[in-house]
Amino acid sequence: MAGLLGQLGLEVPIIQAPMAGTSTPAMAASVSNTGALGSIAVGAVDAAAARTMIAAVRARTSRPFNVNVFCHSPARADSERERDWLRFLGPQFERYGGAPPRELREIYTSFVADEAMQALLLESRPGAVSCHFGLPSAHTIARMKAAGIVVLATATSLDEARQAQAAGADAVVAQGYEAGGHRGVFDPVAHDTQLSTLALTRILVSGIALPVIAAGGIMDGAGIAAALRLGATAVQLGTAFIACPESGADQYHRAALFGPGAAMTEMTRVISGRPARCLPNRFTALQRLAAGPLIVPDYPIAYDAGKALAAAARAAGEGGFGAHWAGQGAPLARALPAAELVRILCAEMSGAFAEG
Repeated sequence: MAGLLGQLGLEVPIIQAPMAGTSTPAMAASVSNTGALGSIAVGAVDAAAARTMIAAVRARTSRPFNVNVFCHSPARADSERERDWLRFLGPQFERYGGAPPRELREIYTSFVADEAMQALLLESRPGAVSCHFGLPSAHTIARMKAAGIVVLATATSLDEARQAQAAGADAVVAQGYEAGGHRGVFDPVAHDTQLSTLALTRILVSGIALPVIAAGGIMDGAGIAAALRLGATAVQLGTAFIACPESGADQYHRAALFGPGAAMTEMTRVISGRPARCLPNRFTALQRLAAGPLIVPDYPIAYDAGKALAAAARAAGEGGFGAHWAGQGAPLARALPAAELVRILCAEMSGAFAEG
């Protein structure tokens, strides 16, 4: 355990997951100041905005923090499929007095092709960079490591973890199917074995030579202790931090987190074009309203429509079309300041170990 934690200068084996839209610089800094690892997500912004976010974290802490990037394959545009998707969403736009986009765009640039973002991270040298949806090239990973950056890679299977190891990653985040937000699969159209956090963590601990960080459904100290007993070096928690006052979650997301839907999270492609675990809302309900299988445009092209619909509905007072990401542990969420939550998690973890 000391190896990876020592590299990151961590005092406790807890990483706050970089959930886009909720993991703010204020939250990341607060978590890092406790001796855990705070995170921000820059996959949905350009290099200039990422620079501002990194500076905002550094203004609040001198400790290491993590920057998360999206490493998805470029989207395949399909004008017919995109027109059909806008036609399907049309009645929802009409209901809330909004107009759908005339055409859909690939709104996020993958880190694998974003030279400006790569240059920024090499210049700013955060303590860690975590990769989601895939991997940058081995050359890019080597450059980051040479700059003193610890490289983390999300994996949902042993094959993905072995690819991360071969590419030079320092550690693998074992993302179980319980996890909230976007599923980290490298290929979103390939068969997903949907391994749980427990099973995946043990498989990776036994199957690769890298430290394993367990992620998915972990919400309290008992869960942290259980993951560490399975051989994980650290744990990553995302949903546990959504209700913190430092979170960027809006009122609708927070209300849904503490509502009856917390126990009924759903995996959906409808919002962004990639599978993601979400609290039930008006967007996830569209899956059940469709007459047949939904043919969703590629990520992040579909997200262009999703964000436009969410904005139109919100302007009309309806917040149910947001990206209300949450994992299956959502019923255990607590509304606490981030630093206090980390302290409680550590106390609970110690208690769980003391109980044997």
